[in-house]
Amino acid sequence: MQIVDNWTAGPVWELAPCGSRPADTLEFVQDNPLLAWKPRPLPRPVALQGRTVTLEPLDASRHSASLWQAVEGHDEVWTWLFDGPYTTEAEFTRDIAQKQAATDRMFFALISADIGAAAGYASYLRMEPAHGVIEVGNILLSPALQRTTAATEAMFLMARHVFDDLGYRRYEWKCNAENMPSRRAAQRLGFTFEGIFRQHMVIKGRNRDTAWFAILDSEWPARKRAFEVWLDPANFDEAGRQHASLSKIAARQSPLPVRPDSI
Repeated sequence: MQIVDNWTAGPVWELAPCGSRPADTLEFVQDNPLLAWKPRPLPRPVALQGRTVTLEPLDASRHSASLWQAVEGHDEVWTWLFDGPYTTEAEFTRDIAQKQAATDRMFFALISADIGAAAGYASYLRMEPAHGVIEVGNILLSPALQRTTAATEAMFLMARHVFDDLGYRRYEWKCNAENMPSRRAAQRLGFTFEGIFRQHMVIKGRNRDTAWFAILDSEWPARKRAFEVWLDPANFDEAGRQHASLSKIAARQSPLPVRPDSI
């Protein structure tokens, strides 16, 4: 449709509203059948038991002392998080109590079998049961827990609970785009990079561009199998060193490209 602009006497093209063509509507309906979908339940405080780690609902009275001991003097662990560092144990304990009481997030204490006490935490957040979407984040790993089998198994247990127990469709991982260790971890754990939200947040007075990653329910069976093969005790020698990396195993389990690494 062409109309005339009386001010310029030139043609002005009027754009049709999106989806107004019957052919477009028909194509959309044919390519996007209705889902047999029902909203999923919100996560509830439960313990998740693994071979090398146990996840317990975060409890200030039970976990704050050991968490403080694990992170005291290691302010670098707070660099990419929304909170911290903390100067006193009392201040830290108050924050753990607030995390425990939060209703928009659900925190787990990460208790390594080797350490025997809480040495980190992680949470579900941005929980959207109507759409079957949930994010994992607020991940604090003390130096004693970093780059351990327990840390990887903790992420597996949380993902498995989301897909197998709760029936969600999409599991998200987001991080500061400058946080390359987190971006590498996401890809190693089977998340697919989806893009960057520029100038997404202001955190601790600094701009944050946010990198987005996700695993879909259709991708989960291959990801799950890769985790199970990697976590099998037969994949480790007597000193706890892996025989095959998670990324190499995942590359054999999934047709999707996976960044190789030896983490």
